[in-house]
Amino acid sequence: MVGRPNAGKSTLLNALVGQKVAITSSRPQTTRHTVRGVVARPGAQLVVVDTPGLHKPRTLLGERLNQLVRDTLSEVDLVVFCVPADMPVGPGDRFLASELSALRSAPVLAVVTKVDTVGPDALAAQLVAVSALMDFAEVVPVSAVRGFQVELLADLLTARLPEGPALFPEGELTDQPEAVMVAELVREAALEDVRDELPHSLAAVVEEMVPREGRDASHPLLDVRVILYVERPSQKAIVIGRGGERLRSVGTKSRVQIERLLGTPVFLDLHVKVAKDWQRDPRQLRRLGF
Repeated sequence: MVGRPNAGKSTLLNALVGQKVAITSSRPQTTRHTVRGVVARPGAQLVVVDTPGLHKPRTLLGERLNQLVRDTLSEVDLVVFCVPADMPVGPGDRFLASELSALRSAPVLAVVTKVDTVGPDALAAQLVAVSALMDFAEVVPVSAVRGFQVELLADLLTARLPEGPALFPEGELTDQPEAVMVAELVREAALEDVRDELPHSLAAVVEEMVPREGRDASHPLLDVRVILYVERPSQKAIVIGRGGERLRSVGTKSRVQIERLLGTPVFLDLHVKVAKDWQRDPRQLRRLGF
């Protein structure tokens, strides 16, 4: 799945899988890794790869995310090009369509997302505009939030898959390591509260995830220590909030999601550190997993 930032790719992935495997946010460029969601179908297995939004990069991180998208496109059997219904087709969509037109090996399906946010006339106009971008194998309007035509999209994708063995064991929903998913859930909670300029400067890393010593097996507790990294001291103050109020809110929100993911009670220890200009520093990008 490809598209410009905030095109609804991660929400659609979660709807296809039937469970949350990728974080979502109204902030552009929320996704920073390729996330594989496994969709079990009768006689088939879809491995849906959510990619970062392709954009004009302003940092080394942005350049690496764009390259990640291009590398992924060279490895897949099908491409789903997501365009939101509530935003006009723009230069970013046309640029991505031109990139996809150069693909000879993978059919491209266009999905107009977020159709629940617009009326019938606006949707019809958007479908026409999207269809004019390139020669798509299919053009499908979808609402991941309401489940509208999500099953139809899965059927259309399944029908175009090549024959082969299942790539993941039955019951597995994603290839994301638990530590990465935990860090992403913390970052998602932080993105809900911080100011507009901060999301791109925010990273989360799990430093430790171990069972609490001395606990009875019938009452386990997992100690999870997560570091939130920002680029400037002023951003650190934003994340922590007055008297630590915002950081406590982030911990409360994310702990519920983490306990649901891991199936065990969690003691979540959050800290905020400054890693100056980490988005532009190759050494720090490697340390933070990019």
